[in-house]
Amino acid sequence: MNENHKQCGSDEWRAVVRDAILPWAMGVVDLGDDVLEVGPGYGATTDVLAEGLPSLTAVEIDEELAAMLKARFAGNAAVTIVIGDATALDFPDSQFSGAACFTMLHHVATQQLQDRLLSEVLRVLRPGGVLVAGDSLASPELAAHHEGDTYNPIDPDQLPDRLISIGFRCVEVKTNDFGWAATANKT
Repeated sequence: MNENHKQCGSDEWRAVVRDAILPWAMGVVDLGDDVLEVGPGYGATTDVLAEGLPSLTAVEIDEELAAMLKARFAGNAAVTIVIGDATALDFPDSQFSGAACFTMLHHVATQQLQDRLLSEVLRVLRPGGVLVAGDSLASPELAAHHEGDTYNPIDPDQLPDRLISIGFRCVEVKTNDFGWAATANKT
């Protein structure tokens, strides 16, 4: 991620995640007792999710960000930070009760890799497990914010078909002026 993303570790962004993004995206969804977070980045979503989950495993591909998160959550036995590539998760099938990925899928370089990541999430979810995901809508301002960085936003109108073709069911996608949120289940 480029230098512009340092704001994703700010208290202001954490408040937006806690007070606006997660409540809107998740609604009444119960992620269960053993949750996977994909792409925590600077950890704003991790901070909020960790407050109410008995077990949270966050997979981060960037070694520096993962090291920062490991240090920050060192005293929290409920949170595990793993360095890894979510397109090839190193977990057994059906391990997690739920999964979350927020404001990170646009950093995955191609649609094929995004779908591979989502397929891996499906694989490691238990039957009945739920994925909650969200990201920003494409815009020229966000494209400029990502100068020198990967920026591959997802079209929310195409997302239901993509998730269904991967194998998710009960797919729901909603949008607001700023972003999209999706929930999908493994049957």
